[in-house]
Amino acid sequence: MDDSFLVFGAPAIERDEIEEVVKCLESGWLGTGPKVAQFERDFAHYKNVNHAAAVNSCTAALHLSLLVAGIGPGDEVITTPLTFCATVNAIIHAGATPVLADVDVGTMNINPERVIEKITSKTKALLPVHFAGRSCNMDDLMAIAQQYDLKVIEDCAHAIETTYKGRPVGTFGDFGCFSFYVTKNIVTGEGGMVIAKSAKDIARVKQQALHGMSKDAWHRFGDEGYKHYQVVECGFKYNMTDMQAAIGIHQLRRVGAYWEKRKLIWEQYNDAFSELSIGLPFPIENDSVHAYHLYTIQVNEGQVGLSRDEFLNKMTQSKIGVGVHYLSIPEHPFYQSRFGWKPEDYPNAMKVGRETVSLPISAALDQAAVTRVIDTVKDILL
Repeated sequence: MDDSFLVFGAPAIERDEIEEVVKCLESGWLGTGPKVAQFERDFAHYKNVNHAAAVNSCTAALHLSLLVAGIGPGDEVITTPLTFCATVNAIIHAGATPVLADVDVGTMNINPERVIEKITSKTKALLPVHFAGRSCNMDDLMAIAQQYDLKVIEDCAHAIETTYKGRPVGTFGDFGCFSFYVTKNIVTGEGGMVIAKSAKDIARVKQQALHGMSKDAWHRFGDEGYKHYQVVECGFKYNMTDMQAAIGIHQLRRVGAYWEKRKLIWEQYNDAFSELSIGLPFPIENDSVHAYHLYTIQVNEGQVGLSRDEFLNKMTQSKIGVGVHYLSIPEHPFYQSRFGWKPEDYPNAMKVGRETVSLPISAALDQAAVTRVIDTVKDILL
């Protein structure tokens, strides 16, 4: 058996991406240009929307979406305590105050009943995260948003392929934000995308993503002659480059095939672990599509005889990369100090965060690697 280290979240990179990057290098155009424009068009077509804006990360996508939505100082934004820190940090960077509503312990997604409890006169937006590739309950969340006149920014970092009752996530709220980080379902190394209901909002996202300038570099330095630009607001350096888009163009074309590969791995894991004393992913809803981004198990020391962290160490010692998605946000010292949050105030997120382990699930895994993961988990837990 192969005894090399199995990297968690290793991407599937094929010859088409490599050749496209080489073409990009040979063209001399490495910044934001025609390949970014093509990637935006392709992604918008995939999501069946009219427009999209490519940026350099999902964090940037969230930050810009909040700003363009008019969220700022004095405003509160309700989000989940079970997410990567970027979700909360984007709210802070927008000048607003994050407010946490606990998750459902089964789906691991934000619980609409807890959301209602956190609404105040300062609440201006909801920021749901489609955790691990499973859609949030968008019927209830959108009903809450409508009732209280709230903006909705969907964090779809895990959910490129996800649908809710036949509709792609990211298209329910005012903005949908996606990630192409190296461990995601399709990758550009670093990168993100914003989709929005309003063409005006997308135009402003693009403007804010490049210093607030009225023209991007592609249009300024094209063969139609030099175009002067004007800085119309104080923006950011959040643009995607053609080098990144060159990878994404071909990754997106295989999004369905990669989804099928991860689905097969997911099903093998479910079958193999069904008799172990661990928590497995909640059943997938019949009317939705799961993106199969993370395969998480719950390791409870009282049930299996070793702690979650001991299990993590044993997997690493066996040369299998694993992840923790995530320690709940209130576990981290910065947020405890800044907001006075305590893990026990969000018991479901705390429980999940202290027991969860993400196992490798990637289109890059071959059958030997999947078998190796299964055998190692069983060896440790049986």
